[in-house]
Amino acid sequence: MKHAVLIALAFVPLTGAAKAATPFDGNWSILAVTESGTCDRAYRFPVKITNGKVTYAGTASTTATGSVDRGGRVKVNFSHGEQRLVASGAARGDAGAGNWTSKSCKGNWTAERR
Repeated sequence: MKHAVLIALAFVPLTGAAKAATPFDGNWSILAVTESGTCDRAYRFPVKITNGKVTYAGTASTTATGSVDRGGRVKVNFSHGEQRLVASGAARGDAGAGNWTSKSCKGNWTAERR
């Protein structure tokens, strides 16, 4: 799995909670696009945000650790095997955007709440 895949995983929250602990809790869909490096061009992935904590909501053996604070600041680390990447950016309402970097690639991401 390429590095861009890992970034996308961090920004898709799940809905259905009686009351969200943060404005961004729920299911999100992330689109990560590679701008430079040897990663695949683009990936779309699900993430879940619960109490501001981001987790990967897909079926791959990927992990996401990070958060979205009440002000919408996003910081997430992804790993898949030996691949690691860092994503940061901002969420506002039902959308988000930012940048990601890994050892061999970099790019941008956008997200929308589902």
